[in-house]
Amino acid sequence: MSEALIPEDQSTYAAENSKDELESETKPFNKDEIMKVLEIVERDSMAIAESYTSLFSSLRLALSQVTSSSVDHMQCFSDAAGRIQESALDAATRGNRYINSCLRLNEEMKGVENLAMQLKILRRNVDALDSAVNKLVRLP
Repeated sequence: MSEALIPEDQSTYAAENSKDELESETKPFNKDEIMKVLEIVERDSMAIAESYTSLFSSLRLALSQVTSSSVDHMQCFSDAAGRIQESALDAATRGNRYINSCLRLNEEMKGVENLAMQLKILRRNVDALDSAVNKLVRLP
C-alpha cells in the first residue's frame, strides 16, 4: 500500500491558507444590508403565503362544487332508480294479469271445441230441415 504523504510544512501552509480565504470571504455585513435582505425575504414569504391561501381557497371551492354535483347526481340516480323500479313492478303486474287472462281464455276455448261440434251437427240438421221444407213447399 502506498500512501501519499504530505510534508508537515505543506499541510500547515494549506490550513493557514484556507483560514485566510474564509476570513476574506466572510466580510462583516452592514445592518442596512441585513435589514434589506430580511425585508425581501419577508415580502416573498408573504407573497407565497397569499398564493397558497388563494390556491387553497380555489381548491376548497372546487371540492365544494364537485361534492355538490356528486350529491345532485346521486339524488337524480336514486329518483331514476325508484321510478324504474315502480315501472318494472307495474309492468310485471300487468304481465301477470295478461298471462292469467290468456290461461282463462285457453280453458274456456277447450269447451268451444265441443260447442263447435254441436253447432256443425245443428247446422246439418237445420240444412236438412230447410231442404225438407223446400221440398214440401214446392209440391208440383
